[in-house]
Amino acid sequence: MSIAATTLLAAEGNNPLLPHAAELVVGSFAFLVVFIVVGKILTPRIQKTLAERTEVIEGGIKKAEDLQAEAQQTLEQYRTQLAEARQEASRLREEAREQGAQIKAELREEAQAEARRLVEAAHAQIEADRQQAVAQLRAEIGRLSVELAGRIVGESLEDEARQRRTIDRFLEELEARPEAVR
Repeated sequence: MSIAATTLLAAEGNNPLLPHAAELVVGSFAFLVVFIVVGKILTPRIQKTLAERTEVIEGGIKKAEDLQAEAQQTLEQYRTQLAEARQEASRLREEAREQGAQIKAELREEAQAEARRLVEAAHAQIEADRQQAVAQLRAEIGRLSVELAGRIVGESLEDEARQRRTIDRFLEELEARPEAVR
């Protein structure tokens, strides 16, 4: 609609759609007051609140990113420590195996040395027993030889020096015999 048509309708009578001029002035003034109040007082407060919320949200996001980076760094540290601990445990197991093998070898060597010592002691004891048996047999053979020689010769061989010479000569003859005869 054009302005001329609006004026024509206004002139014709009270049109409920067209406001009166006083209402228009009061309405325009009220609109300007509300516009100024909203523009000068409320808009800066709303902008300030929105900026604060934006800062809080951005700060929260930054804080969350920082915490996530810290958590990631801590996770990497734990993984590194875990890998080091596993490596250390592996090294300790290997050292324990080596020490076990070394102790086992030492014990085996000690046991073999003890066995050799026991065998040598047994050989020495056997040799001592043999020497003692040989000495006892010599004495017994000597006594029997003197007694037999005394019966054969018919004289007493009680003289100790003569007896010793006879026994020694007899034993030397026995030792000189070949092995097959013994």
